[in-house]
Amino acid sequence: MRSLLGEAFARVGSALADALDRTGVIGRSRLRETLDLAWPRVVTGFAIMSKNTADLAIIGFVLGAPAVAGLAFAFAYWQLAKFLSIGLAGGTVALVSQNYGGDEVARAGRVVKASLLVAAAIAVPVVAVLVGFAEPLVGLVGGEGDALRFGTIYLVVTAPALLFEFFNMIASRTYAGVGDTFTPMVIRAGGAVLNVALTAGFVLGAGLGVFGAALGTTLSIAAVAVALSWGMSGRTYLGRGASPVPVTLAGPWVDRELIGQLLRVSAPLMARRLAEGALVFPLLWIASTFGSTTVAALEVGRRVRALINSFSWGFSIAASTLVGQRLGAGEESLAATYGREVINLSVVVYLLAAAAVVLAAEPIATVFVDEPAAVAATATFVVVAALSAVPLGIDGSATGSLRGAGDTRYPFLATLVGLYLCALPAAALGLVTPLGVAALYVALVVETLVPAGLNLHRFRSNRWQVVSRRYRPSGAGDEGSTE
Repeated sequence: MRSLLGEAFARVGSALADALDRTGVIGRSRLRETLDLAWPRVVTGFAIMSKNTADLAIIGFVLGAPAVAGLAFAFAYWQLAKFLSIGLAGGTVALVSQNYGGDEVARAGRVVKASLLVAAAIAVPVVAVLVGFAEPLVGLVGGEGDALRFGTIYLVVTAPALLFEFFNMIASRTYAGVGDTFTPMVIRAGGAVLNVALTAGFVLGAGLGVFGAALGTTLSIAAVAVALSWGMSGRTYLGRGASPVPVTLAGPWVDRELIGQLLRVSAPLMARRLAEGALVFPLLWIASTFGSTTVAALEVGRRVRALINSFSWGFSIAASTLVGQRLGAGEESLAATYGREVINLSVVVYLLAAAAVVLAAEPIATVFVDEPAAVAATATFVVVAALSAVPLGIDGSATGSLRGAGDTRYPFLATLVGLYLCALPAAALGLVTPLGVAALYVALVVETLVPAGLNLHRFRSNRWQVVSRRYRPSGAGDEGSTE
């Protein structure tokens, strides 16, 4: 029976691959390479986003909308700091993939060391500020009453976990840069399962409320860091999973040239991520003027969109790795083909995922809230968030291709335009026009649609190929200028 099911799945998979190949979405061989890299990252993203969503659902079930709003306020600050780690890790995967693709393994290892040094320099002061000023920070964006109290507790307890999260991001991107997304998937997905188990035990079993949810998150992130550090030091997990660019105490740690390159590539990515994260604060403040129910509904919509965007965890990293490695080998035309076809695949997948979520919007809303008015408000935000996820997916793959080339400034500027010249003014209309809450719907769509269009245009221009030549290892050829 099992063999028959396996054969059936294989036939369906082969038919889908043929269909994607015939329609020009992505060639069979490149589909295989993309999926080999992408699926572990998709699983990782879904597990981690499910972990955050489970926290929200459990707290909403036990304590209601004010507690969900409090977590939304606190998580906005935590996510802003995490976005710094994602931006830095984006520079890491770009340089590791290009150097590893160009057979400069030792140099790739020095990139990882440089990344860890920069991560420590950023994370320590950030954690100190979040712990020391948690209450006024939560109050600054509209937290008051129970929402302020719950948000402060959550932020104080989870902020120290950022020290481990920075390391986890660098380690995961290092593995991705050398073509291994399976090892970090197993570890980070295991950490996500641990987090859900701890949160359920602490909140539902021990009755620790928001403190329990925060404690579960912190302990699980620390456990992931311990597990990843084993493989990052060059040791195997039951015979596999050792990083081919291990971090050891031996050898130089400070390479000024590589630190400079890392900062040049990472700075625009970090700035872009900060711009994305900072937009949440005025959106939450605007939502708070309509009450805690609207804040909770907005947060649920954003979490659902983050779940859908788990596909981008895989497609974006696959694009960065495959494009970066091909550029490192001097194969610019092939790099462009990989990038284009990963974007095509993203369009197909995100359209299907968004349609499924739209159809299930109301049942999804009832997982987080139970009052009829709250369910209706939350379901609407879920629908809007699902629609906005389609351009978000396109943007993730386009940006991943650009990131693999080291072309990170343009996506940053595209983000600024989309978020602050388009989305934020759209949301603000809700305060001064009869649009009200509907202005937040417009903002959710605009914030993903505009950057997607701009970054897709940049990718099609092929200017990123020229940018990549600044960062390739010596000896990597090229196929002629494209600009």
